[in-house]
Parts: sequence; structure tokens; C-alpha cells
Amino acid sequence: MQRFMRYGGIAASVILIAFGVGALYSGIDGRNYVRDSLAAEKIVGTPDSSIPGQTVDTGAEAKAFAQVMRKHALQATGGQTYAEMDRFLAKDGGTTNDEKLAAVNDKGAPVDNPARNIWVTQTALSNALNMSYFAEQVALFSLVMGVALVLSGVGFGIVAIWLMAGRRQAEAEAKAPRHETVAA
Repeated sequence: MQRFMRYGGIAASVILIAFGVGALYSGIDGRNYVRDSLAAEKIVGTPDSSIPGQTVDTGAEAKAFAQVMRKHALQATGGQTYAEMDRFLAKDGGTTNDEKLAAVNDKGAPVDNPARNIWVTQTALSNALNMSYFAEQVALFSLVMGVALVLSGVGFGIVAIWLMAGRRQAEAEAKAPRHETVAA
């Protein structure tokens, strides 16, 4: 038990450092994966975006582009979101939620409102871009935690070694023969 107590601090230090290095690796790998995946899509900021003409290859740029996509979708749908739109095209050219008033295709089925498809597509693409932003933020958190774990492990190791050295010195002093001086 005594031996375990002596070396437990060193073991804990090594484990903290190992987890820290693992977190650092995960953070770097995650950040690179996000950036490589975004770059592979060859997305370029539109002239009306906050990143005009710039390749979207970071999480922050992906988030900015997702915001532009939302703006474009709102323009295309007359300012309506998916939940605000009627489900079908109406016979009179408008839109409706009533299947009886809906225009029908050649198979007799109500014709879906195509503006809703704009929202479905926009939502899927912007969610993917926003997920890239989130993933890059998680990678950054992993990097910060990795540094914190490595520093904690090193600090813990220093304290453990210092305490072990102090204990060994105290044990050595206790075992050393004492010379008594006699006062004359």
C-alpha cells in the first residue's frame, strides 16, 4: 500500500498527460477534417455575403454562408418559412392546405407547393454547414481541454515527485545516526 501511495501520483500524472495528448490529437484531427470536408465542397461566398468570393473552408465561414442561404430562401419564398407555407398549389394559382382546392397532377394527386422544397433543401444544406461550425467549435474545445490536461498532468507530476523526494529525505534523515554534542 505504501508503494502504491508513493507512485499513485506519478501514475495519475502520466494518465492525465496521456488523456491530454489524446484530446489534443482529437482536436487537431477534428479541425482538419472539418476544414478538408468543407474545402472539398468548393463553396464560394456569394457577392451579398459577409465572405464574398471567399472559399468556405472553416466553420465560421460555413456558418456565415448558412445565414446567406437562409436569406436567399426567404427571398425565394416571399419571406415565408416552411411552417408558414401552405402544402399545395391551388387551382387558382395560389397555395392552399385544402386538398380539395389543390391543383392536381396527371395522376390526380394534389401538387405540392414547390416553395416548400426550397426550404427542405435550404434546411438540409444550412444544417450541414452549421454542423461544420459546431464540429470546429468542439475541436477547439478538445484542444483547450488537451492543453489543460497536459498542464495539469505535468503540474501533478512535479508535485508528486517533489513530495516523494521530500519524503525520501525525511526518511533518510530519520535513519541517519545522530551525533550528540556535549556542552562543556
